[in-house]
Amino acid sequence: MNRRTSRTAAAAAAALLLAGLGTACNRGSDTGTAATGGKPAIGIDLPRADSDFWNSYAQYVTKGVAADGLNALPVSNSQNDVTKLVANVQVFQNTGAKAVVMAPQDTGAVASTLDALAAKKIPVVSVDTRPDKGQVFMVVRADNKAYGTKACEFLGKALGGKGKVAEFQGALDSINGRDRSEAFATCMKEKFPGIQVIELATDWKGDVASAKLQSTLAANSDLGGIYMQAGGVFLQPTLALLQQKGLLKPVGEPGHIAIISNDGIPQEFDAIRKGQIDATVSQPADLYAKYALYYANAAAEGKTFKAGPTDHDSTVIELPNGLEDQLPAPLVTKDNVDDKSLWGNNIGK
Repeated sequence: MNRRTSRTAAAAAAALLLAGLGTACNRGSDTGTAATGGKPAIGIDLPRADSDFWNSYAQYVTKGVAADGLNALPVSNSQNDVTKLVANVQVFQNTGAKAVVMAPQDTGAVASTLDALAAKKIPVVSVDTRPDKGQVFMVVRADNKAYGTKACEFLGKALGGKGKVAEFQGALDSINGRDRSEAFATCMKEKFPGIQVIELATDWKGDVASAKLQSTLAANSDLGGIYMQAGGVFLQPTLALLQQKGLLKPVGEPGHIAIISNDGIPQEFDAIRKGQIDATVSQPADLYAKYALYYANAAAEGKTFKAGPTDHDSTVIELPNGLEDQLPAPLVTKDNVDDKSLWGNNIGK
């Protein structure tokens, strides 16, 4: 995954601009920068604290702010509550934010907040989730349709194109939940019509997924696979339930239920090593933080960007309401789980 240290962010950004992705312009005056004459103030809202993935992202944000000397306002956490997000953003406005980083979990309900920020000429960087409406400066995200497709192809091959799989769908009021679910369904229908998909809506809640999986197992003793759209919330309750039911068979043994996840947290990697799950798609928590902070600071300084390839193995695409930098998200299996370039092998080190 070509990880780079935070100290190279500025150099990477300069190269990115010179390469034609972005064009520095309207750098602005000292108005809006910190009172000390430093960098412009940035408001950062974390989306939740009940997910190992987002807690890892929070660690990378803290490291990035310190390493790059950014002028970050006190970081808030909206706890998966759009009303808290609105309130936190208002605090950012009142305390002089010149750009805001957020990760709205309800991508439909945040439009009015984005409109209010646009009216104040405060650019927004949205991490991992793409708001349905409302202007954004940049979305920093991986291709979530690819997540669903990779999961489908892996399970389809693991089951030999036949059998039943349970899918823990994320909240469908989130673009991520919709993208992963739609791509998974389309791929299964087109490539593996012999596999029955049992869709389980979870609202990104581990206890809901566990309860629905228990009912599914009771009615489908021949369940052959599970797709977890977010290992950060689904992994532990799923493994605990399978262990309780005597169904946590190692990969390769009779009765093993093939499991693929999304996130790339260290706990998933450990589960892959133990043979408890088969694979995950690694969301780049480190790069999410790195480029969210970079784009927010660049926006606050008046820089602009264009669609096209970047120098960090991604592509910026045009959206109806802004731009999106689609970062790479590799499939992780037993064959590459120890790859030191994966953020899940480096968090906390």
